[in-house]
Amino acid sequence: MAEPHVPVLLAPLLRAVAPVEGAWLDGTFGAGGYARGLLAAGADPVIGVDRDPLVFDMAAGWAAEYGDRLRLVRGTFSELDRLAGQPLDGVVLDLGVSSMQLDQAERGFSFLRDGPLDMRMGQDGSSAAELLNTAEESVIADVLYHYGEERAARRIARAILAARPLGRTSELAEVVSACLPRPKPGQSHPATRSFQAIRIWVNDEFGQLVQALSAAERALKPGGKLAVVSFHSLEDRIVKRFMQARSNSAGGGSRHAPVQGTTPPAFTLPFRRAIGPDPEEEAANPRARSALLRVAIRTDVPAGTVDAEALAMPRLSAKGGR
Repeated sequence: MAEPHVPVLLAPLLRAVAPVEGAWLDGTFGAGGYARGLLAAGADPVIGVDRDPLVFDMAAGWAAEYGDRLRLVRGTFSELDRLAGQPLDGVVLDLGVSSMQLDQAERGFSFLRDGPLDMRMGQDGSSAAELLNTAEESVIADVLYHYGEERAARRIARAILAARPLGRTSELAEVVSACLPRPKPGQSHPATRSFQAIRIWVNDEFGQLVQALSAAERALKPGGKLAVVSFHSLEDRIVKRFMQARSNSAGGGSRHAPVQGTTPPAFTLPFRRAIGPDPEEEAANPRARSALLRVAIRTDVPAGTVDAEALAMPRLSAKGGR
């Protein structure tokens, strides 16, 4: 079994953004793996941002050794430009839920560990149980289909309503599993897509991501580097479309990403494709298998705006919005 909390694609990321120097912001601090990697590579300072207050308690035993080179700030990465308080030479975002959070049953992220049906990364706002126990069937089906790409969304939503009130992760996992065929060897747990979708809903992860990408554009100096690691095809699509749109490299355009015209590019793209793990990392850390790294470099063009519609961000109906 792989060691827990291993930062995925850290070595490829550091190679892709080298040389690492100046002020960097790690917008998903977590267990601190990326921040420590950046500090070791020469970043000074590194600003670690996370919406989860528990991560800073966990970092208390080692963060002080970096002195003024490491500054920790609680907040959402959608406001990273304000939280940084200074122009940045680099921004790193590691999307999704961390293995550290999955391992804590009391956080309610995992169908493999029974715990309260919570899923809140920042421990504020409505929990998964509160949303699932009050939302209309059509809203829950919308969430499962658009955020989890779950084809049995309507069937699962009906079953959730019939089983309400739900309060434990094990209860939700049982409801979802009963709606789907038993998995074959090697297939993922039947509740994987549903738990993913509900977690994204609870934390407004797609909306936060779009805002974070725009905040990074505002915060980065000319020549500053934006590096994003994603694990979910819908997340990666948003990142890809943003970088294409803001670098004028989207090609002929489509209904999701129209031709950008002659607006000067805010970013350049040093790599034509996303960077994935090598076989050694895949073998050592199974979580890396679905990971993709994309990098963009800031130009001196003033920061602009991007329409979420152009990024093909999954949209819920008005009743399903957060």
